[in-house]
Amino acid sequence: MKKIMIVDDDVCIGDMLEELLAKENYSTVRAYSGTEALLYLSSHRPDLILLDLMLPGLSGEELLPLIRNIPVIVLSAKAAVSDKVELLLGGASDYITKPFDRSELLARIAVQLRKAAAAVEDSPVFTFDDIRLDTASRTVTVSGLQVRLTKTEYAILKLLIRNPSQVITKSLMLDRISEDTPDCVESSLKVHVSNLRRKLKEVSGKDYIEAVWGIGFKLNEDLAAENES
Repeated sequence: MKKIMIVDDDVCIGDMLEELLAKENYSTVRAYSGTEALLYLSSHRPDLILLDLMLPGLSGEELLPLIRNIPVIVLSAKAAVSDKVELLLGGASDYITKPFDRSELLARIAVQLRKAAAAVEDSPVFTFDDIRLDTASRTVTVSGLQVRLTKTEYAILKLLIRNPSQVITKSLMLDRISEDTPDCVESSLKVHVSNLRRKLKEVSGKDYIEAVWGIGFKLNEDLAAENES
């Protein structure tokens, strides 16, 4: 089930959007300020964001450049072409003016989700530091040497490497890898991650995966930074 984040301090509009999206079998999460949204995004990754501009705390314009690799549809009463152009060039995937037609909004959401899925399909190879994951052949190499992973270990690494700057919570990880590995449960997840870390480290001596205490797991961004410097 695709998760859509609603960032709007107008309770009535948020309630309407939540009800509309639920009828289309989307799950939703709400944020009532830019600051609250940024805090949520520091450890979670929705599939799409509906973003209002006039927000307490961080405004929508301030929040937009801080969002990475998530489609954002701006919902705003600002109707000037110059405002739309500026936001689209600033990172928004789409822009719809309030008040909006519900069927049009749903169509625009479907288009953005389809584009996001197609972008993943068009990029079969993912890299992080010395790791190379080829989704076409389902192979993983570290420094050119192939690493043999179980189905669950591969699914975990694929999720992490697709979201290299995100902390993936345990619940989100279980949800996202369930299509590939339905037998993985919370009690065994830590063991699978530990085995994956060990196999990768045996080849390069590097610890690629970090445990974020009480939250989940992420890739070690210090390694990517070292690679860029």
